[in-house]
Amino acid sequence: MRLHDDLIAKDIGAYLEAHEHKSLLRFITCGSVDDGKSTLIGRMLYDSKMIYEDQLASLEADSKKMGTQGKDIDFALLVDGLAAEREQGITIDVAYRFFSTQKRKFIVADTPGHEQYTRNMATGASTADVAILLIDARRGVLTQTRRHAFITYSLGIRHMVLAVNKMDLVDYDKAVFDEIVAEFHAFADELGPDLEIEPIPLSALKGDNITGPSEATSWYTGPSLMEYLETVPVDDARRSAAFRMPVQWVNRPNLDFRGFSGQIASGTVCVGDRIKTLPSAKESRVARIVTMDGDLEEAIAGQSVTLTLEDEVDSSRGDVIATADSPPEVSDQFQVRVLWMSERPLLPGRKYIFKIGAKQVRGTVNAPKFAIDINTLSDEPARTLELNEFGVTTISLDEPIAFDPYNEIREMGGFIIVDRLTNDTMGMGLIDFALRRASNIHWQELDVDRNALSEQKGQKPAVLWFTGLSGSGKSTIANQVQKRLFAMGRHTFVLDGDNVRHGLNRDLGFTDADRVENIRRISHVAKLMADAGLIVLVSFISPFRSERQMARNLMSDGEFVEIFVDTPLDVAEERDVKGLYKKARAGEIKNFTGIDSPYEAPQAAEITIKTLEHSVDESAEAILRWLQQQEIV
Repeated sequence: MRLHDDLIAKDIGAYLEAHEHKSLLRFITCGSVDDGKSTLIGRMLYDSKMIYEDQLASLEADSKKMGTQGKDIDFALLVDGLAAEREQGITIDVAYRFFSTQKRKFIVADTPGHEQYTRNMATGASTADVAILLIDARRGVLTQTRRHAFITYSLGIRHMVLAVNKMDLVDYDKAVFDEIVAEFHAFADELGPDLEIEPIPLSALKGDNITGPSEATSWYTGPSLMEYLETVPVDDARRSAAFRMPVQWVNRPNLDFRGFSGQIASGTVCVGDRIKTLPSAKESRVARIVTMDGDLEEAIAGQSVTLTLEDEVDSSRGDVIATADSPPEVSDQFQVRVLWMSERPLLPGRKYIFKIGAKQVRGTVNAPKFAIDINTLSDEPARTLELNEFGVTTISLDEPIAFDPYNEIREMGGFIIVDRLTNDTMGMGLIDFALRRASNIHWQELDVDRNALSEQKGQKPAVLWFTGLSGSGKSTIANQVQKRLFAMGRHTFVLDGDNVRHGLNRDLGFTDADRVENIRRISHVAKLMADAGLIVLVSFISPFRSERQMARNLMSDGEFVEIFVDTPLDVAEERDVKGLYKKARAGEIKNFTGIDSPYEAPQAAEITIKTLEHSVDESAEAILRWLQQQEIV
């Protein structure tokens, strides 16, 4: 190697070492459609390469082959490339881009501005320290501007750049800039006193106030965008918080090694520290901190490690290892804030999957306490949440989890909501606190239990769940089955959809959300009756598979019998005993199953009754024969 090559290598090595120890800032660009996000990112990436090359200007020209090709990049082509991504459908993703300047490293979450992709913006914001909120100077503050500001604030971002872009298209008019800033401040003042806003007039296309001051805005004396991003203080709250590490997997390659692997969510852990595993609350001490590069004496938030413990502690994926002195809370009921991300509305009472860290658990979202109006930030009454709506509600999980409030430790208080059947992401949520009743209400054990009540009646409890279209004959067949069971000396009760809506469920309508709540309530009533040793005949349209599955899950194995009363829609409509189909066709009844609301037929019902082929008596006889074969009666 030539001498000057050796010097170049040393200089670059020194630069890379310094680069490795720079602080890292994560930020997100957001705002409405066509506010100039792609152009801004293109300009920042291009100009940052200029800065990077200026840092190496003293090196030999052939150092260019070692990664300093900034001058070979055409800015217009770079911006066109980013715009092409939008046209190719990449708007449904979050593009994370990395670049560096002399003072700091950056990761930018490039998110789309379209309203239907708000979910992607929220994903990018969930890990960001700073939000760059773009506003087109010609259009001013829009609803999407307010929505993105509200969501980024709710997700914990407290530093926001109000980037008033395209100032060149309004002749760099200071009055336009001042008016936009004043309008946004009037809105942002309602978000919270801890939000720091830095308004900057920009032209991303021409580079005004991106890396340095612009002569076109001589009236502006604040920092350029890059100056702000290089100097804004980042409070790494994760490192100062108590130690938390969600267990991602249990590492046991042989009988001599058992470790718990995961990424440290917050705090610091050292060899010898006393820890507690949650929710089991077992205590031990850290024996080793293992990494791919060897053992450590200490590890901090953001590092992925494997911990071995001094004691044999039973812990699994989704559990949390925490400092024993200040462990997280454990609960199964919470007040939460939810951003709904699906075109299908929230159905309170429906079972969803909740992903919290590495933990997956089933649970339900209850009816919202209120939704938040994005424009006024006022609380509005709500029975459900639609796409991009933000509301406050409560959730109930099927098992307890370890958590911290989202505002204290993001990674321990954030979750996503997933549809159990389609695996689609439906929403994201932030835990505020555990409900007090979660720890104050306990199951009361009774001396006369369900087994004793069943033996007293000389029968096995069961829930016979009749489902089918309106007019299919569910109630008629259920009534006939009950008469025969009664004649056999069996103890029964019929829960009929129309009858229940006269009392227990009289407050419910026929929207999808109300139908879900209707079935949730009746499922729990049916379970209580089965606990009393009864054979319960439930006759409800119950149009959704998810709710019928929820009802099945409440019962003991073998006690739930799904009976599909299979009648074609045209036949049910012909019968129209109650005149409901006629009204639905005329538009007088909304959300009518089979007309403008779907019916999801069972895929594996225990019994299917085809009413075109069998009479009521034959159908009842077939059901009784099946029950006898299964030794239920």
